[in-house]
Amino acid sequence: MRRLLLTSSLLVALSTAYPVFSAPAQSPIAIAIHGGAGTIERAKFTPEQELAYRQTLQSAVEQGYAVLEKGGESLDAITTAIKVLENSPFFNAGKGAVYTYDGTHELDASIMDGRDRQAGAISGVTLIKNPIELARAVMEKSVHVMLSGEGAQEFAKREGVAFVNKDYFDTPHRYEAWQKARKKLEQAEQGIKDYQALHQQLPQQYKMGTVGAVALDKQGNLAAGTSTGGMTAKRFGRIGDSPIIGAGTFADNDSCAVSATGHGEYFIRYNIAADICARVQYQGKTVAQAGQDVIFGPMLEAGGTGGVIILDAEGNISMPFNTKGMYRASKSNTQPTYVGIFDDKK
Repeated sequence: MRRLLLTSSLLVALSTAYPVFSAPAQSPIAIAIHGGAGTIERAKFTPEQELAYRQTLQSAVEQGYAVLEKGGESLDAITTAIKVLENSPFFNAGKGAVYTYDGTHELDASIMDGRDRQAGAISGVTLIKNPIELARAVMEKSVHVMLSGEGAQEFAKREGVAFVNKDYFDTPHRYEAWQKARKKLEQAEQGIKDYQALHQQLPQQYKMGTVGAVALDKQGNLAAGTSTGGMTAKRFGRIGDSPIIGAGTFADNDSCAVSATGHGEYFIRYNIAADICARVQYQGKTVAQAGQDVIFGPMLEAGGTGGVIILDAEGNISMPFNTKGMYRASKSNTQPTYVGIFDDKK
């Protein structure tokens, strides 16, 4: 009995002298992606089509997450994920880009580093296989933030960014959509001379379509990127929100990372991506609260439709949208892979 008491006393003394520390909490890592928002209705999908979209979204988010899991940077994770979506004909970016009014393709993209707000963007390129790679090259290897058109492609040649022939972007379903949009505009043009009123004749699905990603790495750094083929039947060198820092893309370690998708003119006017992060930083709102306020606030009241993916430095993810659907997926080291297309609340 005496020996047992001595042993117990010794254990108490040792535990006091050498306190046991629990293992440090695992650093959060997370990624979220989107493939565009809009009139995405379940009834318009065959089971095979829905499965194909879900598999592509899952592949993109899993490949991006694998970069983070191995200790890679958030910039590499979003570049990896976005390239998967750019290489798919399903989404309006890269391979699946829509047609302009003149039957060509004009691609835009942007990327931002949350560590120091470094950013790169390109617009109106026609021969770049993966626009997100060129946007990143602009950020890392030029003294500028945004390059456009032929100048951007000249820079791409110097940096060894991959080119493709212009017919690489030709896909049957985008061609069919272009023909329908062009016909609607030509019919309306006979009675409407005002360009703004004319463009209102197009259904909403012709006015949006983007891919994007946001990520948080083990070092605590956020990054965001967005890529698009723009608006079906767009004219006059139109540029949407996707390549505009603060509108379609924003990342800052002190607040959050955002990639947007929707009717770009409204996202530009309401500075959507930066507004969400400002509410997180200066009003102390969660990413869910900030996203809800902005996506369902004055922009929607003015007629702006679309959605965003948001990620903060704690790994919290929010993916609000005010349309019938948004292609989206996410994964973190605290949450399993999620893939969504339609409004889960309905």
